[in-house]
Amino acid sequence: MDLCALEIFRTVAAEGSVTRAAERLGRVQSNVTTRVQQLEEQLGSPLFRREGKRMLLTPAGEALRGYADRLLALAEEMRQAVRGGAPGGRLRLGAMESTAAARLPQPLARLHAQWPDLELDVRTGASCLLAEQVLAHTLDAALVAWPPPGLDPDAALVRTTVYQEELLVALPAGHAAPQPGQRLPLDTLAAFAPGCTYRSLGEAWMQQHHPHGQPPRVLEVASYHAILACVAAGRSAGVVPRAVLELMREPPPVQLVPLQTCPTVLLHRPGYDTPALRALQEALHAGAPVG
Repeated sequence: MDLCALEIFRTVAAEGSVTRAAERLGRVQSNVTTRVQQLEEQLGSPLFRREGKRMLLTPAGEALRGYADRLLALAEEMRQAVRGGAPGGRLRLGAMESTAAARLPQPLARLHAQWPDLELDVRTGASCLLAEQVLAHTLDAALVAWPPPGLDPDAALVRTTVYQEELLVALPAGHAAPQPGQRLPLDTLAAFAPGCTYRSLGEAWMQQHHPHGQPPRVLEVASYHAILACVAAGRSAGVVPRAVLELMREPPPVQLVPLQTCPTVLLHRPGYDTPALRALQEALHAGAPVG
């Protein structure tokens, strides 16, 4: 199987357009179209269907994308392992939004300064999604809050604790922490999408403080600034890591209540061991004593 053709196929699938894929790959459009057509002829099945200006995967294309992700990831791992020595190539790292903002800038800057040939591709998302992407070979490693809600407990993943995050419940100003048996005068949690560990912890906390154990209504937002804005407006509660609050110039006008600590772990697949991963592990642990 031609790995170059698989990379072209995967890029077209990601961009939904031959034109954008050609721009991203630095190839002429006709070359991208020809390589996709050759791959379809080789496999004996159409891989894309057109819907307006977009190219969407057929069922055969969806099946091939999973194999392409695994084959290309394995090929990159092979190149790094055979090459040995200094870390290089590409490392696809996933991280929670809070970790990317509060924890990663300094270690990744040190990593780049020490190993300038190492290409880091950093993506953010909810913990469960990131873990699933590691399993699917679309990420090489990920920093997630453990355990991610909805993840198969028997998933084949290696994990190492890197940070212990102190989590706080943010309540509107003037709201005190509810005492045992006392009803929380809020029924809404501002949080990220499903699969977020902190959202799951916030839902459990609010459910404990409802007289009938009813789960809260969730207002889904896309940032911690939005969570704090919803809380400050008196609409909801929210869960925020202290490390994120420490990045802000001024303390937000909310009441903060201790929740718990939650480990942030580095996940990767069993057997995945490259100079790039080892360099990342060293950079993370160098500045992150676990409490």
